Amino acid sequence: MLMWALIFLVVAIIAGAFGFGGAATAAAGIAKILFYLFLVVFVIMLIMSFLGGTAAAA
Repeated sequence: MLMWALIFLVVAIIAGAFGFGGAATAAAGIAKILFYLFLVVFVIMLIMSFLGGTAAAA
């Protein structure tokens, strides 16, 4: 999931450099959504591992 966020970030930077405003905005928006989604999943898994749940290892 983080890889997709990084891919869309790179696409947004390249599109912004070439002046494709709409494509850069769309790619940056998708990258932002994926980043926050990844961050939420990471925090949930971190809390589960601290509570001793074995589901975090699966």
